Amino acid sequence: MELIFFTEQLLNGLLVGGYYLLIALGLSLIFSLGGIVNLSHGAFYALGAYGAVMMTEQIGFFGSLAASPALVGLLGIAFERYLLKPFYEKDPILGLLLTFGLSMVAEQIIRMTWGSTPLQFTIPSELKGQIMMGDFIYSRYRMLMLAVVLLMLVSLWWLLHKTAFGRVVRAGTQRPDMVAVLGIELNRYMTSVVVLGVGLAALAGVLMAPLAGVHPAMGAEIMTAAFVVVVIGGLGSLAGAFMAARGTSVGTAATGVGRVSTTLETSMTRSLCGSSISKRCTGLR
Repeated sequence: MELIFFTEQLLNGLLVGGYYLLIALGLSLIFSLGGIVNLSHGAFYALGAYGAVMMTEQIGFFGSLAASPALVGLLGIAFERYLLKPFYEKDPILGLLLTFGLSMVAEQIIRMTWGSTPLQFTIPSELKGQIMMGDFIYSRYRMLMLAVVLLMLVSLWWLLHKTAFGRVVRAGTQRPDMVAVLGIELNRYMTSVVVLGVGLAALAGVLMAPLAGVHPAMGAEIMTAAFVVVVIGGLGSLAGAFMAARGTSVGTAATGVGRVSTTLETSMTRSLCGSSISKRCTGLR
């Protein structure tokens, strides 16, 4: 029984680490190429969830799972061109203040549009129930979430490592000075990077909506955990973000197996975050 319980907790930990990574990778990519810490990233996470709630009745859950992140990604085009772009060459604190203000504005717009009361978004009927393999029992919906997260992470790895676009982006995150010497203008790639980043955040919002609920403050709540992953991994480090998310998932599994309280789990994570900050955000790079 202990092995079965450990396996369940390990899958839950991998799921948590995976959707944290979906959000943290977008933050890291935008910071690496644009030099902007996007504090409004959680707003796109929330918009993805609200978009799915609105569209599920018309096109079903699976349709909204694809359509909501796509529409949020299109919104990211305007976000990058008209709001972020003027701040690429400015003092980073200006971009920080801009995105912080946008996060508050977005949350209030959500409240005015959909109200402050949480919206119900239930698991679709075809995904309710459990998967049973002997004594092992696991939620069908959580298994779907894990499969979608793994698919997206593999696709993102392929995009960044097997395409010309990915090679430029990775080079820009590691040695932007050398990329500039080669005559490649990184700002031209920023629109695609922002669309990718906010689209991944919206996808995470859709996936978590039936479990975590849909409410105006959900974006601000998830940003705390996402920034912990980014800071532990090192600002701008994609590999560091992956390692930090993996560590978070292992920690979640370990604390679940040991019945450690949520408060202690949070304290451990924040201690790691504080240690990374004390080392000047070099993180796990």
